[in-house]
Amino acid sequence: MSQLPEQPAGTSVPTSADVARLAGVSRATVSYVLNNNTTVRISEATRRRVREAAADLGHVPHAAARSLRAGHTRTVLLPAVRAAAGHLYQRLLTGLESDLRRLDYTVVQFGGAGLDADEAVQAWAELRPVAVVAPGGIDLTPYGIGVLTRSGAKAVITLGPQPVEGAHALVMDQAEVGGCAARHLLARGRRRIGVVVPQEPGLAAFAEARLAGAVRAVRESGVGDRVRPLPLRYEEASAADLASRWRALGLDAVFAYDDEYAMLLMRALQDAGIRIPSETAVIGADDLMLGRLLRPRLSSVRSELATAQPPAEMIDRLVRNPGGTPERHYLLRAAAVPREST
Repeated sequence: MSQLPEQPAGTSVPTSADVARLAGVSRATVSYVLNNNTTVRISEATRRRVREAAADLGHVPHAAARSLRAGHTRTVLLPAVRAAAGHLYQRLLTGLESDLRRLDYTVVQFGGAGLDADEAVQAWAELRPVAVVAPGGIDLTPYGIGVLTRSGAKAVITLGPQPVEGAHALVMDQAEVGGCAARHLLARGRRRIGVVVPQEPGLAAFAEARLAGAVRAVRESGVGDRVRPLPLRYEEASAADLASRWRALGLDAVFAYDDEYAMLLMRALQDAGIRIPSETAVIGADDLMLGRLLRPRLSSVRSELATAQPPAEMIDRLVRNPGGTPERHYLLRAAAVPREST
């Protein structure tokens, strides 16, 4: 049976009183400085002396005690997604974590493998987060939002392709990615367009939105035929099977969800003797460097964040001013990057 390691004899945990003695200030001043309280006027020299003393002693604030004093935690919960949904999306999450920490929040990622939607929400609520940012692919419902709010969450925010009723939303409109890809193919004279729909868990919400955007763009153009969905697993065998049926499908272009699926399918099409782009144009999304190294070079949809206020600052504002009407912020700007594959 495993046991926790014992503390070395004579080792004590440094306290705020120890920091105060070393810095030559009161315990209240230590608390104000280490908890980033800006309502009390303290000179920068004193703040620096307190931080240096805390660092020398190895002292860190006690999160639980601070939560008891404040009446809530400074924890922002980020439920873990089951699968990656694009490199821009992952960069946004990484930047969000970093920016929230700079605003003195503790960011906790929570894995909910094996839990259904209601069980996951209950598990999140037990941690008493001050805010929850639920990424796309997480099943957040109005019921779940109510559970989190009643447990003390001052802001519940969704981050994905669609908003959820009752929650604030950072919307990454994946339909615009699909629409941008389809419009590029139409402008190249393509009329029979396939759209790869990944079969991997966790990508459905993004894949369906990108497909819907492509369908809408073709319909609104008035020049293309209908769009054909193409289910595909991220496996060489699945791509080879699709490529073996390609000419029977009668398609002259494909939007392959993202660059990774595009590269997978393009290799299989070339192995099957399909000429790119003369027989079939191929476009991906995310504009990965690796796609530029292929021959022919891969056309792609490049996405960028377009926000009036950084997402972490928006979350901080919602925490400090809870109870307002749910906000919707659209984050995504997309543009096609034409290369040799189209």
